[in-house]
Amino acid sequence: KVFTQRLIPNIKPDLIIGIRTPVLRRFAASFSRSEALEFMQNLPHRYYEENNLHAFLIERIGDYNETVAELERFLPFVDNWATCDTMRPKVLVKHKTELLIKIDRWLSSTHVYAVRYAIELLMCYYLNGDFKAEYADRVAAVESEEYYINMMIAWYFATALAKQYDTSVLYITEKRLDTWTHNKAIQKAIESYRLSKEQKEYLKTLKRQKKPFRSRLERKADYLGSLTGKKRTRKLKQYYKNTVEYK
Repeated sequence: KVFTQRLIPNIKPDLIIGIRTPVLRRFAASFSRSEALEFMQNLPHRYYEENNLHAFLIERIGDYNETVAELERFLPFVDNWATCDTMRPKVLVKHKTELLIKIDRWLSSTHVYAVRYAIELLMCYYLNGDFKAEYADRVAAVESEEYYINMMIAWYFATALAKQYDTSVLYITEKRLDTWTHNKAIQKAIESYRLSKEQKEYLKTLKRQKKPFRSRLERKADYLGSLTGKKRTRKLKQYYKNTVEYK
């Protein structure tokens, strides 16, 4: 239980029971179909292990459409990276073309772990023989301030560098990612045994310096200062009105 708490610090300790994953998987295997459906209908769950059990029950569904429907229902309730990353329904591999439609939907979701899950699927299922640069484009286009989304983007590109180096390294050299994600992707790639020594040394030269922290007010002042004419007048009026109302 203590070990799990350290891995997922965003979950309150009293919501973690401490049941090991193999035990939960065996428990999921003991469910009848009707029992599984009944359990999956009862959202949201309270405990971390309940969410993991739900994920394991989805994995056991053999029909693609039913699996995707259950993922659609469950993803908005996923609240941690471990539950998100553990869902690997085998049936999805057999439907990669149709799955891309759902991946695009999840990439544009407002739910953190739906976005993370979509990137994970692109990493797990679309980086080998059927890789296309457009898939990496979709990941690079994701803009977020959420740590668990940006970490998955970094993980995606670190894995892409190991599997599709010539294409993926362009996202690093062209600085297609934000500074933190860019550097984290390089870090993870360098830690991998799948890249050559020469590739790792080159990646080290591509690390970017972190920009000094600037407050939201400072960034706003710069933006307003860059405006001219009527647009500047309109934005200034709006800014001062909001400032007065705020006070």
